[in-house]
Amino acid sequence: MTIQKTTLFASYIAISMAFVACGSSTEDTTGETVDTAADASTKVRDVKAQNVFYSIPSPIETTTLLKAAGAKYNAKILNPIENAAKYETVAAKALNLGVYGSDLSFTSIFDQTQESMLYLRCTNKLASGLGISGAFDETTTSRIEANMQNRDSLLAIISDSYWNADSYLKENGQPGVSALIVAGGWMEGLYIATQVAAATKNEGIITRIGEQKLSLDNLIALLESYKAENESIPGLLTQLADMKKVFDAVPNTAAETKTTTDTVKGVSTISNGSSFKLSTEQLKQITDKCAEIRNKIIQ
Repeated sequence: MTIQKTTLFASYIAISMAFVACGSSTEDTTGETVDTAADASTKVRDVKAQNVFYSIPSPIETTTLLKAAGAKYNAKILNPIENAAKYETVAAKALNLGVYGSDLSFTSIFDQTQESMLYLRCTNKLASGLGISGAFDETTTSRIEANMQNRDSLLAIISDSYWNADSYLKENGQPGVSALIVAGGWMEGLYIATQVAAATKNEGIITRIGEQKLSLDNLIALLESYKAENESIPGLLTQLADMKKVFDAVPNTAAETKTTTDTVKGVSTISNGSSFKLSTEQLKQITDKCAEIRNKIIQ
């Protein structure tokens, strides 16, 4: 896992830090209201979402892996832009905002200027449907257009937009919406990775897919914390449980945790002390299950 000052893969930062909690309020000695139950719940969700967040490769690492794998830009593996018009429920909009966030990042990584603008419009449409259109307004579009040749700045702008959406969701108490966006982004990212792996057979990509065993556990834990508050989450959890069965069969090989630092780039790389070796059959099962769940999300 790489930790650096530039934004991590934008679609996963997306709304991974938005946590809405419900609980009873108490009065402290100063007379100010302190919602202790909500605060405790929020902290728990913070930890769970951070676990998802930090298990995702950085944009530099992701780009390097894709380039090394010989991956080419393939618009066919992305959610078609025309689908944005058919998502009507809050859950469908939230999940596909995450999906389109991943697709937007993918187009940006491959310097697809026109496609990036089209996917930005998709995120704007769905964000508007969720009441968070201010995060993807004309100012955002102008900033993206001005930074199309600077990948890191572009991903940072996309990330900033999602952070603004975070704030709105926090302030307006929409339980589970943020978690659904994270889930949609995670699923699309895994889908893209499995499609690239199928085309290139690249071991680096396949290894990253195996490592999602940990992030899937964290994602499930995050969604579990919202399942009583959002009626769409239990069904998604059932689907993810099927995928978890496949990942649970992947052996975990313990290794020494190591930290290395590139003093020129100022990037520290931390190996998490575990490696996951996918068999050909396990990779196929994950690929098939991922496609099944993802295609239900975008239909």
